[in-house]
Amino acid sequence: MMWFTADLHFGHSSILSKMNRPFETIERMNQGLIAAINERVAPSDSLYVLGDFAYQTTAENARRLREQITCEHVHLIRGNHDDSWSTGAGAGIFETEQDYLEIAPGYARGHKLVLFHYPIMSWNGKRRDAIALHGHVHSKGPTNNERNRERGILRYDVGVDANGYAPVSLAEILKFFEGAQSHSRMG
Repeated sequence: MMWFTADLHFGHSSILSKMNRPFETIERMNQGLIAAINERVAPSDSLYVLGDFAYQTTAENARRLREQITCEHVHLIRGNHDDSWSTGAGAGIFETEQDYLEIAPGYARGHKLVLFHYPIMSWNGKRRDAIALHGHVHSKGPTNNERNRERGILRYDVGVDANGYAPVSLAEILKFFEGAQSHSRMG
Protein backbone atom coordinates (compact mmCIF):
# COMPACT_ATOMS: atom_id res chain seq x y z
CA MET A 1 0.00 0.00 0.00
CA MET A 2 1.18 3.56 -0.71
CA TRP A 3 1.09 6.32 1.88
CA PHE A 4 1.91 10.00 1.65
CA THR A 5 2.87 12.74 4.09
CA ALA A 6 4.79 16.01 4.14
CA ASP A 7 6.05 18.80 6.36
CA LEU A 8 6.93 16.68 9.38
CA HIS A 9 9.62 19.21 10.39
CA PHE A 10 11.21 16.79 12.86
CA GLY A 11 13.40 18.74 15.29
CA HIS A 12 11.99 22.18 14.37
CA SER A 13 10.90 23.63 17.70
CA SER A 14 9.38 26.88 16.38
CA ILE A 15 6.95 24.91 14.15
CA LEU A 16 4.93 24.19 17.31
CA SER A 17 3.90 27.82 17.81
CA LYS A 18 4.14 28.91 14.18
CA MET A 19 1.61 26.27 13.07
CA ASN A 20 -0.13 25.89 16.44
CA ARG A 21 0.60 22.17 16.50
CA PRO A 22 -1.02 20.38 19.45
CA PHE A 23 2.19 19.15 21.09
CA GLU A 24 3.77 20.51 24.27
CA THR A 25 7.38 19.94 23.21
CA ILE A 26 9.33 19.12 20.07
CA GLU A 27 10.12 15.69 21.54
CA ARG A 28 6.40 14.97 21.94
CA MET A 29 5.75 16.16 18.41
CA ASN A 30 8.51 13.94 17.04
CA GLN A 31 7.18 10.91 18.91
CA GLY A 32 3.53 11.72 18.10
CA LEU A 33 4.22 11.97 14.37
CA ILE A 34 6.26 8.76 14.40
CA ALA A 35 3.51 6.96 16.34
CA ALA A 36 0.90 8.13 13.81
CA ILE A 37 3.03 6.82 10.94
CA ASN A 38 3.71 3.49 12.63
CA GLU A 39 0.03 3.09 13.52
CA ARG A 40 -1.12 3.46 9.91
CA VAL A 41 1.78 2.37 7.70
CA ALA A 42 2.81 -1.31 7.68
CA PRO A 43 6.51 -2.23 7.54
CA SER A 44 6.13 -3.56 3.98
CA ASP A 45 4.19 -0.51 2.68
CA SER A 46 5.74 2.45 0.85
CA LEU A 47 5.74 5.87 2.48
CA TYR A 48 6.44 8.96 0.37
CA VAL A 49 7.51 12.03 2.36
CA LEU A 50 6.86 15.03 0.13
CA GLY A 51 9.43 17.30 1.68
CA ASP A 52 10.56 18.85 4.93
CA PHE A 53 11.31 15.63 6.79
CA ALA A 54 13.47 17.47 9.35
CA TYR A 55 14.63 21.02 9.95
CA GLN A 56 17.09 22.63 12.35
CA THR A 57 18.39 19.28 13.54
CA THR A 58 21.48 17.22 12.84
CA ALA A 59 21.68 14.49 10.23
CA GLU A 60 22.42 12.06 13.06
CA ASN A 61 19.21 13.02 14.86
CA ALA A 62 17.24 12.81 11.60
CA ARG A 63 18.66 9.31 11.08
CA ARG A 64 17.60 8.26 14.61
CA LEU A 65 14.08 9.58 13.99
CA ARG A 66 13.87 7.81 10.61
CA GLU A 67 15.01 4.56 12.24
CA GLN A 68 12.02 4.75 14.60
CA ILE A 69 9.66 4.59 11.61
CA THR A 70 8.97 0.88 11.08
CA CYS A 71 8.14 1.23 7.39
CA GLU A 72 11.05 -0.17 5.39
CA HIS A 73 10.34 1.73 2.16
CA VAL A 74 10.48 5.44 2.91
CA HIS A 75 11.06 7.72 -0.09
CA LEU A 76 11.84 11.43 0.07
CA ILE A 77 10.72 14.05 -2.40
CA ARG A 78 12.98 16.91 -1.25
CA GLY A 79 11.42 20.09 0.08
CA ASN A 80 12.84 23.52 0.80
CA HIS A 81 14.09 22.43 4.24
CA ASP A 82 15.72 19.21 3.07
CA ASP A 83 19.40 19.27 2.32
CA SER A 84 20.58 16.26 0.42
CA TRP A 85 20.33 13.32 2.76
CA SER A 86 22.29 11.17 0.33
CA THR A 87 25.72 12.19 1.60
CA GLY A 88 27.59 12.27 4.89
CA ALA A 89 25.71 11.32 8.07
CA GLY A 90 22.43 11.41 6.13
CA ALA A 91 23.43 8.79 3.59
CA GLY A 92 20.98 5.93 3.36
CA ILE A 93 18.21 7.46 5.46
CA PHE A 94 15.74 7.05 2.59
CA GLU A 95 15.27 4.30 0.04
CA THR A 96 15.14 6.96 -2.68
CA GLU A 97 15.60 10.72 -2.70
CA GLN A 98 14.61 13.05 -5.51
CA ASP A 99 13.03 16.42 -6.26
CA TYR A 100 10.05 15.19 -8.28
CA LEU A 101 8.41 11.86 -9.06
CA GLU A 102 5.68 10.60 -11.35
CA ILE A 103 3.98 7.29 -10.54
CA ALA A 104 2.37 5.50 -13.49
CA PRO A 105 -1.43 5.22 -13.75
CA GLY A 106 -1.37 1.47 -13.08
CA TYR A 107 -0.96 2.06 -9.34
CA ALA A 108 -3.83 4.53 -8.89
CA ARG A 109 -6.93 3.30 -10.75
CA GLY A 110 -5.91 4.97 -13.99
CA HIS A 111 -4.62 8.20 -12.43
CA LYS A 112 -1.00 9.21 -12.80
CA LEU A 113 0.37 10.61 -9.53
CA VAL A 114 2.67 13.61 -9.65
CA LEU A 115 4.65 14.08 -6.42
CA PHE A 116 6.34 17.39 -5.66
CA HIS A 117 6.89 19.32 -2.44
CA TYR A 118 5.37 22.51 -3.80
CA PRO A 119 1.78 23.03 -4.96
CA ILE A 120 1.89 23.88 -8.63
CA MET A 121 -0.79 25.27 -10.93
CA SER A 122 -0.13 22.84 -13.76
CA TRP A 123 1.50 19.40 -13.86
CA ASN A 124 2.18 16.65 -16.35
CA GLY A 125 -1.11 14.92 -17.09
CA LYS A 126 -3.32 17.52 -15.38
CA ARG A 127 -5.67 17.53 -18.36
CA ARG A 128 -5.68 13.73 -18.35
CA ASP A 129 -6.79 13.21 -14.72
CA ALA A 130 -3.33 13.07 -13.14
CA ILE A 131 -3.44 13.83 -9.40
CA ALA A 132 -0.82 16.19 -7.97
CA LEU A 133 0.24 15.51 -4.39
CA HIS A 134 2.20 18.14 -2.46
CA GLY A 135 3.01 19.68 0.90
CA HIS A 136 4.72 23.00 1.71
CA VAL A 137 1.68 25.20 2.47
CA HIS A 138 0.85 23.81 5.94
CA SER A 139 -2.91 23.92 5.34
CA LYS A 140 -4.89 23.63 8.54
CA GLY A 141 -7.55 20.95 8.15
CA PRO A 142 -8.99 19.71 4.88
CA THR A 143 -10.34 23.04 3.59
CA ASN A 144 -7.81 23.58 0.77
CA ASN A 145 -8.23 20.00 -0.39
CA GLU A 146 -12.02 20.33 -0.31
CA ARG A 147 -11.86 23.61 -2.23
CA ASN A 148 -9.70 21.93 -4.90
CA ARG A 149 -12.15 19.05 -5.20
CA GLU A 150 -15.14 21.41 -5.51
CA ARG A 151 -13.33 23.24 -8.33
CA GLY A 152 -12.41 20.01 -10.11
CA ILE A 153 -8.71 20.46 -9.35
CA LEU A 154 -7.05 17.10 -8.70
CA ARG A 155 -4.42 18.47 -6.30
CA TYR A 156 -4.12 17.24 -2.70
CA ASP A 157 -2.05 18.59 0.22
CA VAL A 158 -0.66 15.53 2.02
CA GLY A 159 1.01 17.61 4.75
CA VAL A 160 0.52 16.62 8.37
CA ASP A 161 -1.14 19.93 9.25
CA ALA A 162 -3.93 19.25 6.72
CA ASN A 163 -4.40 15.59 7.66
CA GLY A 164 -4.68 15.24 11.42
CA TYR A 165 -0.90 14.83 11.85
CA ALA A 166 -0.95 11.46 10.10
CA PRO A 167 -0.13 10.10 6.66
CA VAL A 168 -2.87 9.53 4.08
CA SER A 169 -3.18 6.43 1.94
CA LEU A 170 -3.55 6.29 -1.81
CA ALA A 171 -6.97 4.68 -1.25
CA GLU A 172 -8.10 7.63 0.89
CA ILE A 173 -6.96 10.13 -1.74
CA LEU A 174 -8.70 8.25 -4.56
CA LYS A 175 -11.90 8.00 -2.50
CA PHE A 176 -11.67 11.72 -1.72
CA PHE A 177 -11.69 12.56 -5.43
CA GLU A 178 -14.23 9.88 -6.38
CA GLY A 179 -17.05 11.50 -8.31
CA ALA A 180 -15.28 14.86 -8.52
CA GLN A 181 -15.63 16.31 -11.97
CA SER A 182 -12.19 17.21 -13.23
CA HIS A 183 -11.76 20.40 -15.21
CA SER A 184 -9.47 18.37 -17.44
CA ARG A 185 -12.52 16.97 -19.23
CA MET A 186 -14.34 20.28 -19.36
CA GLY A 187 -14.11 22.61 -22.37
